[in-house]
Amino acid sequence: MLFSSTTFLFIFLPVVLAVYFICPKKARNVVLLLASLLFYAWGEPRYILVMLATILVNYVLALVCASCKEQGRERGARAAVIGTIVFSIGMLAFFKYSNFFLKNLNAGIGSWAGFRIPLLDIALPLGISFYTFQTLSYTIDVYRGAVKPQRNLLDLATYVCLFPQLIAGPIVRYQTIAEELKDRKESVSQFGDGVRRFVTGLGKKVLLANTAGSIFQMVGAMGDDRVTVGLYWLSSIAFTFQIYFDFSGYSDMAIGLGKMFGFQFLENFDYPYISKSITEFWRRWHMSLSSWFRDYIYIPLGGNRKGKVRTYLNLLIVWLLTGFWHGAAWNFVLWGLYFAILLMIEKAGLGTLLERLPKVLRHLYTLFLVNISWVIFSYDTLPVLGRVLKRMFGFGGIPFWNSTTTYYILSYLLLLVIMAVAATPYPKRLAGWLGERLPERSRDRMAVGAETVGLLAVLLLAVSSLASDAFNPFLYFRF
Repeated sequence: MLFSSTTFLFIFLPVVLAVYFICPKKARNVVLLLASLLFYAWGEPRYILVMLATILVNYVLALVCASCKEQGRERGARAAVIGTIVFSIGMLAFFKYSNFFLKNLNAGIGSWAGFRIPLLDIALPLGISFYTFQTLSYTIDVYRGAVKPQRNLLDLATYVCLFPQLIAGPIVRYQTIAEELKDRKESVSQFGDGVRRFVTGLGKKVLLANTAGSIFQMVGAMGDDRVTVGLYWLSSIAFTFQIYFDFSGYSDMAIGLGKMFGFQFLENFDYPYISKSITEFWRRWHMSLSSWFRDYIYIPLGGNRKGKVRTYLNLLIVWLLTGFWHGAAWNFVLWGLYFAILLMIEKAGLGTLLERLPKVLRHLYTLFLVNISWVIFSYDTLPVLGRVLKRMFGFGGIPFWNSTTTYYILSYLLLLVIMAVAATPYPKRLAGWLGERLPERSRDRMAVGAETVGLLAVLLLAVSSLASDAFNPFLYFRF
């Protein structure tokens, strides 16, 4: 079930909200858990047992870990946390990477030795990359003493299964909502904030991301007799906007839904396309993932505390894992390696040099490299990726420009400008600036009225678009 679907908007969410607020507080976690299981089973009924098994194993071994810690049995505690890591990563590796390794084994040793191992008939369970990282962070934090183990299995299951963030994040750590699982205070103002945030995210997804995605698909479907270097750049820019509005829109909706039910999820995006270096970009993009790798992989490996060589090695390990986390294909590994190299170069001295350049040059430098990164990300077949990159830089035997290119550039220019502005904090700042200039006596009333009209317009446009659009899931659902 998609957040951006009429079934979710007009049936599932209203019913769940009604039942949730009718029930007494003690029963609300049960309502959320049952709703979340239904939400997951709607799209992936076969693999709901995989998620439940992951929850049960982490629940039991976290209790064992905490008990061993209390008794001073460090070996037992370490064995328990290693057990959760082996189980959780093992499940993720089996479902997500088995066929990847088998394909490469067949193509390598298999072709040389004359054998072929049949691929497994398995699909990737929805959200497994996200809920695996959530359960791992919970058990590791119990081992570190950062949180107390959750002794109520239903509450732990509610945390892992919570439908607002179950399928595509953000990666919510247990310590962030531990207190809210036990005692949270819902309010009308917080519910209103949640609705505003949800509608904003819905608009990003349906009105901006889906439209940008249609441009990307249109260029990809063109034959060699029509495509040009200019159109490939239009396609790459469209995908750069698509993935941002798609994923940040989902995160906005997840955060908004969390607020409706009394939870405060941390932000996942902070206007990454205004960054002036790759280092800054990764402080602003998918912050829940980058902070997870920092706290559970990079720092335990030694971070930047053991000299430059070790720092670069740690960066390489983290970014290869980050790329591989996104998908079982070589382009994702290449994507991770690409960012590892860029971050190493910036850390080696380019970052200091960049600070001396004008802001506009630093910004253009970052946008160009990020745009290339999304080209690598978007094509999971290396020969196709190689062909696209060659054509983008004029080495593919296609014309640089033609009348078709001019037509499409002019057709989508206004939309691209709108998306470029929407990806910055300037619309929010402009609204604040205009609000300050309203008459003081009627300022709050007029601001609320204008915001309400704007949100209703976004909602109506989004629903109208959903009624006529084809099925278009969130990009991060496949990870």
